[in-house]
Amino acid sequence: MNTIVHSEYGREIKFHHRSDRVPGNMAIWAAILAEMSEFAIMFIVYFLAKVHHPDIFQEGPARLNTLAGTANTVIMLTSSFFVVRAVFSMRNNNPETSSRWLWGAVVCGVLYLIIKYFEYQWNSAQGLATETNIFYGVYYYVTFNHFLHVGWGSAAIVWVIYRINTGNYTKDEHEGLINMALYWHMIDLAWITIFPLMYVIR
Repeated sequence: MNTIVHSEYGREIKFHHRSDRVPGNMAIWAAILAEMSEFAIMFIVYFLAKVHHPDIFQEGPARLNTLAGTANTVIMLTSSFFVVRAVFSMRNNNPETSSRWLWGAVVCGVLYLIIKYFEYQWNSAQGLATETNIFYGVYYYVTFNHFLHVGWGSAAIVWVIYRINTGNYTKDEHEGLINMALYWHMIDLAWITIFPLMYVIR
């Protein structure tokens, strides 16, 4: 933020002030804290179960579809890039471009859901279910919870697109877009944690 001060010699002097305001509002940060606390509890359960059943957790990831998990990791990272570009476009007073970037994020969200659905079908065909052992019980609980969050987040992005296209968000007033971006990055962060725990770490 720039402040212009006129000196006694008639010159304009610009002072650059750094805004220390945290993006988003208190409500979204409270929601993010609640969601991250929920995922944190899941991760604690994961580590406690792993300590008590190391052999099961050693073998479990090897039977999962790592390709599907990797594809969804790339998709989530790409979607977050699209959301960031959407915020930059809005700040540059280009709502149409912002909307297009957000549609890209929606496509990523839908692709994630489709891949996860077929991954669950593939798991079922391999005989992997919540009753198979504790590893798959934890796996389904954590990943399905995240699946729901991606669905909710994608719907929120569509709502933000609607708000942009109807002129409710402008360069100077787009807090709803910022709130959605923060929430989506939380979903992305959760998956970046889930992927190595469930698919990679033995």
